[in-house]
Amino acid sequence: MRHLAIIGSGPAGYYTAEAAQKQWGDDIRVDIFDRLPVPYGLIRSGVAPDHQSIKGVSRRYEQTALSENVRFVGNVTIGKDVTVAELQDLYHAVIFATGAPNDRPLEIPGEDLGNVFGSAAFVGWYNGHPQFTDLAPDLSGKNAVIVGMGNVALDVARILSKTRSEFEGSDIVAHALDALAASRLEQITILGRRGPHQIAMTPKELGELARLERATPRVDPADLPPEDDDAVLEPGQRKSVGHLRSFAAIPESERADASIEVNFAFYGVPKALKGEGKIQVVQVAETELSGGKLVETGALYDLPCDLLVSCIGYRTSPIPGVPFDERMGRFANDEGRILPGLYCVGWARRGPTGTIGTNRPDGFEIIEKIAADMESGRLDTGGKEGRAGFDRIAAARNLEIVTFRDWKKIEEAEEKAAREGAPREKFVKIEEMIKARG
Repeated sequence: MRHLAIIGSGPAGYYTAEAAQKQWGDDIRVDIFDRLPVPYGLIRSGVAPDHQSIKGVSRRYEQTALSENVRFVGNVTIGKDVTVAELQDLYHAVIFATGAPNDRPLEIPGEDLGNVFGSAAFVGWYNGHPQFTDLAPDLSGKNAVIVGMGNVALDVARILSKTRSEFEGSDIVAHALDALAASRLEQITILGRRGPHQIAMTPKELGELARLERATPRVDPADLPPEDDDAVLEPGQRKSVGHLRSFAAIPESERADASIEVNFAFYGVPKALKGEGKIQVVQVAETELSGGKLVETGALYDLPCDLLVSCIGYRTSPIPGVPFDERMGRFANDEGRILPGLYCVGWARRGPTGTIGTNRPDGFEIIEKIAADMESGRLDTGGKEGRAGFDRIAAARNLEIVTFRDWKKIEEAEEKAAREGAPREKFVKIEEMIKARG
């Protein structure tokens, strides 16, 4: 019998477990560990609460999770409750599918000012992640600045712009919904260092900005390249730039009823954040593309800012005893292999790139490598205790393990607690989650 430990219960973790089942059938036992009592990682705490169709992919993972040879082991922190070395003694392979849950820092003066947040924290706040429940962003000011030109920046801008009624059908948590309903924001600036042709925003998400009740997008026509230049773009990118062109063409008469403006500010990089204890101004350096390279022009300007959310990327959490690539912000690995018996998959392997679906082929590829390593003798296939050995350790240390069937009870309680029109009301405290399992 082969025993695998997968650290992380998000898409990469469950796709890898599915691949292991297809590879070895009944001759495999997989334990999927997570530090939270609830599964699904990014699906639960990263995907925007008003994108419920995307969250529906979790139903696929449930088929794997309820299999006899796959077990969810929630509320266990690797490196604290049990060490990596202990897992290596128990399992034939340990696979890190921990994602990239930490914000990449801006690394500029003033980053420690109040009301300055990374997107992992801010998105975690409105998605009910226990780590960020008490974030309490101040939304009483008029000006918000979002740094970054990807879909996460769009998510943050859209969530900040919506009315309470527009959140019907979403699973945004109550504390965030109430705070957003009381928001006094009037101007949201999405700041990007490059131009319209370099955005990493997809057409669907950009199009949503044009359908908001109280907000309207703005693009300065002078920032747009000649329309003929769009011909060199990939079809999806060309469609995204088409949305920007349509935003630029909105007549001022149609903007009159909007109480919030979402302004795209291209060719600018934040150099410093200023304020007395709390963010008040973002100093921006103007940039331009010269010979395909981004350079600063030397010109500076100030953006008024009462709230700043940085959406410039993520980093994996280091784990004691596991080689880490500080520059890339992920585990040091060679195509998923870290050390003999240690592997990584998904964002923990390649960094925060690709879509949720990208993790499926990634999971199957790493299982193929593990199978090859077992076949070649590089990986020990001798007798291992697997979950029986872990359960013995857990009992000795009084670890309060949460299983997938426990999670289903938590999920049922969240659904019963839902406000009208919402699919669930998430528990935002670990203690509440554990209590709800009965």
